[in-house]
Amino acid sequence: MSAVEHRYEVRSRTERYRGRIFEVVSDEVTMPGGGTAVRDHVRHVGAVAVVALDDAGQVVLIRQYRHPVGRHLWELPAGLLDVSGEDPAVTAGRELAEEADLTAGRLDVLVDLHSSPGFSNELVRVFLARELADVPAEERHDRSEEEADLQVVRVDLDEAVGMVLGGEITNASAVAGLLAAARARDVGWSALRRADAPLPR
Repeated sequence: MSAVEHRYEVRSRTERYRGRIFEVVSDEVTMPGGGTAVRDHVRHVGAVAVVALDDAGQVVLIRQYRHPVGRHLWELPAGLLDVSGEDPAVTAGRELAEEADLTAGRLDVLVDLHSSPGFSNELVRVFLARELADVPAEERHDRSEEEADLQVVRVDLDEAVGMVLGGEITNASAVAGLLAAARARDVGWSALRRADAPLPR
């Protein structure tokens, strides 16, 4: 059953800031019942994250400093969709190699999420990576800036879920990805989507 929905139309847009990763805009939007309202929001390039699961049932977590919250967070290997035309699965493989020194023989889609739709259009695709192998030492990425002090650990998937439920993991894509991975495992991986599944529109 479908209800009749108001069509929100953008009457005008004013760019407030433009950077490499995002822009801030003010849109004048039509509202139900007539009239318009101004909505400020962040237009983001999008991102990927990776739940890397090894044969022992452990997942890779990284601990990285995040300046907006002023502290280190437990996260998944992740990165921006900032290479024009690049397939998200390719981006995920590159970020897994750069941040965790790993390659994956198999990638599937776990979950897609809008990280904070109240003010941003950022869409994050979270992949499940399996059949892991080490990147040879001589081919490893040279990490700089915040990545220079990355901590990379492996923990049992159920322990990681406990960290989510206990408030130790608060990064949105990590929370969603770890919970989705545990659920997908518990139903025999039947809920996974192909790595090339279309992004939500």
